[in-house]
Order: sequence, then structure tokens, then C-alpha cells
Amino acid sequence: MLEHAARSVNTRPRWVRLVFACATIAGSACALAEVSSAAETPQLCEQGPARGIPARAPGAATGSEFARRVQDLSGLSRDALARSELLAGDVPDFLRRLVPVTVAGFDGERPVKITVCVLPDYLALGSDTDFVRVPLGLKAALDVARDFGFILPTPKLVDAIYESSRVRLEPRPLPASDEMRSTAYFVYHNELVDRERAEQAAPLGELTAGDKKDLVLTSLLWRAPGRVAIYGWHRAVDQPIQPLSTVHGARYADYSHGVRLVSTTAYVDGAKRSLEELLADRKLSHLLTREGSLPQLGEHLTALMAQLAEDERTASVAGLSRAGASAEFR
Repeated sequence: MLEHAARSVNTRPRWVRLVFACATIAGSACALAEVSSAAETPQLCEQGPARGIPARAPGAATGSEFARRVQDLSGLSRDALARSELLAGDVPDFLRRLVPVTVAGFDGERPVKITVCVLPDYLALGSDTDFVRVPLGLKAALDVARDFGFILPTPKLVDAIYESSRVRLEPRPLPASDEMRSTAYFVYHNELVDRERAEQAAPLGELTAGDKKDLVLTSLLWRAPGRVAIYGWHRAVDQPIQPLSTVHGARYADYSHGVRLVSTTAYVDGAKRSLEELLADRKLSHLLTREGSLPQLGEHLTALMAQLAEDERTASVAGLSRAGASAEFR
């Protein structure tokens, strides 16, 4: 009978085999989560949330034009201009389509699959033929995500996105120095990423990872406010260069940081659900985060953004928004 069961299991999709083995060996307490391959991911993402990104206006700045405009800026000053351009819709067309990332596991009683919908690459400014990926401080990133109707990924989702990606780029670290925060550094790094994409003949719009670290969603953001959380920059599956870190202040951003936007709508076995609800669900949240459940996420983010806004006002009054102001990055 066991031999027959083993043969039966081996004919099932990989995620079902893993969950079956998990349930057989560990029982209902198993918390296995695996990423389904594209062939095993029939769930498609409704594109309605992506339409929350305003249309790009004729004559909007290209990536090169924006880079020249902010070449002598960093920190809050550069964030303010980037935020203004992005919220006005200066976003390439290839970043206006959601792609599915599916994780599979066990909810304590049965196998389950959750599909989240993400933008295919990191937030960029410009057109499809001339764009630049823009690092942002935490407040600017959360502002853009909120206004577009998205949130940031958790570290566990960053792992899942990398594993699901059709285009995996090799990280390109640059020498560490004070110049890491400069516009010149992130523009040069953007050129390196584009060069690698060209070498792979990777089309725009394919799910892409490995090119940046992620600004991520974690309870550390409101448990210790005033810090930015970063994670990722994978060399391979389960091999991120950057472990979860809150070492930098919330206004810090350097060339290696990227902002990946995740739709607030997800799917559980094909049924539409709020991602915020899933992150608070004690039976399902372990598939999306390693922190257990994240209840009251909306309230926490609202309070955090209010605190960050007050911090920015204080910094501006103190003159810390000037380019190169070292106190801004302690």
C-alpha cells in the first residue's frame, strides 16, 4: 500500500509531492512552503491594480533626463523629485503589468497555494527605451506604494520572487564608499544591469531578480521606527548577499537598493483575498513571512508613515536634506 502511495505521489506536481510528504511525516503542524514553477502556476493576475499607476504624460522625463536633473542631489532632495515624477506617472510601460508568484504549503489541515502579484522588476523612472531604476528612502517608497495601491514585499516573498524569476541577474556590487549614495553610482549600476540584461537577451517585462536588494516589509519597521529594512540581492536560490538588516536610517538609500511593488490583492487556491488579511492569518501567514502573523498591518503602516513624515519635516528644518549631509545617514 505504501509502495502504491509512493508511486501515486511521484506522478503529482512537485509542490503537491512536497506537501504530501510534509503532511505524512510531520502531520498537521507542518509549515512547509515551496514556490511553484511557472508550469504549475495557472493563476493569472488581474491587471486592475496596475492601472492605479497614472498614465505617462507625453514629454515626461526620460531616465537620462531625470539622472541629469538630480546629478548633484541625494537623500531627501532627490527623493522628493523622484517621488513627484513617479506619482505623475513617469513609469515605463513594462512596469505596468503584474506577474504571478505562487507559493505552496500546508495550512494546518490541507495543501494550499497562494499567488501574489508583483511588478516584474524594480521601480524605475522613464520610458521603455530610456529608464533608470531609482533607489528611494523608506518614506518615499511607502508613499509611492500607497498611492499606486501596492505594498512592499516581505523577505520571504523576496525569496519566492527570485525563485520564480525567469530572468536571474548576477549581483554587481560596487566599491563601498560615501559615493554609494550618489546619483552617479546608481546610474552607473543601472548601466551594468542593463548590459547584463542585453547579454542574456532578456526581454523587458519578464519577472527579473538579482539586480537589487529589496526594501522590505517587516514588523521591525514599527517596533524600531526610523530605520529602513533591506534584504536580498540573491546570487542563487536561498543565497542572498544581504540578510535582513535595519542598520541604516529610514532616509538612507544607495545604488544597491530597489523598490519592488506587490499588489494588495492575492489569491488563495484561485480565490481573491486581501494580502493584508493573509499576512494576519495565523494559518496562512507562514507562507508569506517568517515573523508569524502580521496583524493590523494597515494601522502600523499609517502610523509609521506619519512618524516618517514628521521626521522629514524635522530634518528639513535642521537643514539635513542638503546633499551629502552626513547626519542624515547615521
